[in-house]
Formats: sequence, structure tokens, C-alpha cells
Amino acid sequence: MSGEHMTAMRNKVPDVTAAFWTIKILSTTVGETGADYLAVHVGLGAPLTIAITLSLLAAALAVQLKKAMYVPWIYWLTVVLISVVGTQLTDVLTDMLGVSLYVSTIVFALLLGVIFWIWYTNERTLSIHSIVTRTRERFYWLAILVTFALGTAAGDLATEALGLGFSVGVVVFGCLLLAMGIAARLGANRVLIFWLAYILTRPFGASLGDLLSQATEYGGLGMGTVVTSIAFLCVIVILVFLHTALRMRDSKASST
Repeated sequence: MSGEHMTAMRNKVPDVTAAFWTIKILSTTVGETGADYLAVHVGLGAPLTIAITLSLLAAALAVQLKKAMYVPWIYWLTVVLISVVGTQLTDVLTDMLGVSLYVSTIVFALLLGVIFWIWYTNERTLSIHSIVTRTRERFYWLAILVTFALGTAAGDLATEALGLGFSVGVVVFGCLLLAMGIAARLGANRVLIFWLAYILTRPFGASLGDLLSQATEYGGLGMGTVVTSIAFLCVIVILVFLHTALRMRDSKASST
């Protein structure tokens, strides 16, 4: 094995807690509303928006990969940016290239399956509690990007193409997430449940974002993308700050 593959780090993924899922859902919502705001309301258009966000994501990933341990603000900044990029990937395929949501959903699902197969073949695990090498971390972030693209396609397919609407979408995907939690409690495979839940949080968060931000004539509450994005970003910053403070406190306590 290569020296890079054997280089061990502290696990680079935070503990899967209620705070983890809350920040994940909020970042997903920001990905939906933020992408819409930049592309439509600011007028950048999809190509320029994805170019800008891809550049920012590349910079954030470079910093993230250099760290030897989990750093909350870097990790969650990367998640927010990857949420925006994942959203844009699906939007470009649908709006610019005319790819059917049925097709993009199937393609992204197959692509994610291939990534997981290669990851497992090389590492013999898909657990997020074992992200302790650069190789595993690269697989992890690639899988995360595709889960956002897949979740976007599947969510748009359900709420738009199939006509569920934002409100029903929130309920449906919320119930599916609840079912994942119940399955985990009943002894289902935790790794499988994690990745299924991670995919489902994308359409749930997107449906929630659309419900809050879209105009009332389109079935939303009319808060707008600016207010929704800023509000959710503020909550993310607060939660990440609190998480960081708790980690620092626990670290000091363990060292005394």
C-alpha cells in the first residue's frame, strides 16, 4: 500500500447526533435557496454560479483535506458549498441540457452505487466512523457530492414532476427520515441507514427551503430566498460555534 493510504488521521467526520442532522438539513436548505438566489435573483445564471461555487468548494476541500482532524467550521463550510454545487449539477442537467429528472435520478443513483462499490472494494468499509486516511476521505466527499445531486433530482422529481408540491414533500420525506430512525433503533444496518438518511435529508431540506422561500402563488410561504438563506446560515453558524465551544471544553477537561 502507498504511504498516503497508510497515513492515519483522527476521524474527520463529526459524531452523528441530533445537531449533526440539524446542521445537515439546514445546509441542504441553504444549498437550494442559495443556488436559486445566485442563479436567478442575482442574475449570474447557472453556468457562472456553478463556476464560482466550484472554485469556492475546491478551496474549501483543499483546506479540509490538509487537516489531520475534524475542524467544525471547515467541515460544515465544505458541506454547505457541496450542497450548492450538488444542487447546481442537477439544475444544469435539467434546465440547460433538458435531461429528464427520471433519467438524472437513475444516473446519479447508479453513480453513487459505483462509488460505494469501489470504496468498499478498496477499503472494506463505508462507515463514516473510519474516515482516518486521505483515500477514505476523498471517497467520502465524492459520495457526499453525488448524494446531494441525487437528492436534488429525486426531490424535484417528487415535488415537481410527480406533483407532490412543497408541503406534501416535506411531510413525505420527513416521514421517510423518521422511518430511517426507527429502523436504526430496531437494529438495521447503521451504515446503510446513515447513507439512506443522508440522501433523504437533501429532498427534505430542499422541500422545506422551497416551502419557506417560494411565493404563495407557487405553494410557498413567501419568505424569499434571501431571508431564508440568511436565517438558516445564521442558525448553522450558531450551532457550529456551540459545537466548537463544547469540543474545546471537553478537550480541556480531558487534558486536566
